[in-house]
Amino acid sequence: MRNKEKHVLVIFPHPDDESFGASGTISKFRSEGIPVTYLCGTLGEMGRNMGSPVFANRETLYTFRKKELQEASRKLDINVELLGYRDKTLEFEPLEELASHLKARILAWGGTTIITHYPGYGVHPDHDALGRAVVKAVEMIEPEARPEIWMHAISNDTEDQLGKPDFIFDVTPYWDKKEAAIRSHLSQADGMMKLIETQDKDSEHVQRLKMERFYRWTFTT
Repeated sequence: MRNKEKHVLVIFPHPDDESFGASGTISKFRSEGIPVTYLCGTLGEMGRNMGSPVFANRETLYTFRKKELQEASRKLDINVELLGYRDKTLEFEPLEELASHLKARILAWGGTTIITHYPGYGVHPDHDALGRAVVKAVEMIEPEARPEIWMHAISNDTEDQLGKPDFIFDVTPYWDKKEAAIRSHLSQADGMMKLIETQDKDSEHVQRLKMERFYRWTFTT
C-alpha cells in the first residue's frame, strides 16, 4: 500500500458486510491513524432477518439497518457514504454506469486501498456484482493512479480455486471492536452472536471470525 496519504475505502453492498467481513482489519488501519470510509451500496432493505424477536417488517427494515450502520461506523470510527442502490438489484445495474459512479466516488475520497468482494466468490449476487463493478471502476483509472484492491472471498471453494490469500490478518487484538460492530447490527446479528456465545472462544467458528483474509487483485494492463 502507498506510504503517502493513505485512505482505505471499503466497498460492500450491505450494512453489516463491513462488520462481519473486515472490521478487524478496519480497526487495525484505524489504530495506525489511517482513515477508512465505507461506501455502502444499499440499505439491505430486502434482508430476510427482521430481528430476534422480530421488531421490523419489510417497510421498516431499512430504517433499522441504517441506524445500525451508523452505530457500527461510530464504534469503528469510520466515515460512511450511502451509494443509494436498492438491495438485491445490483446485478441488474448496467456495469458501465455502476463503475462510473464508483470511479467518481473513489477519486473523490482519494482511496489508496479498496476492500471489496471477490467477483464469483462472494456467495450473494450483490456481493459479486459490486465487486465486479469496483474492478471495472479501477480499470477506468490511469494505471499509475489506481488504488490497490483487496478482495474478500467467502465461498467454500475459495482456496481450492484461488490458492492461499495474499493477506491473512489475525484480528484477535481487535476482537472487542469487531464483536461490538457486529452486535450493532441487531436486526441481522442476533443469531450469529448467540452462536458465538454458546461456543468456546477457541472453537473453529470463532477462530474463523478472528482471521480476515484478502486476495490482491492484479490488473494485466
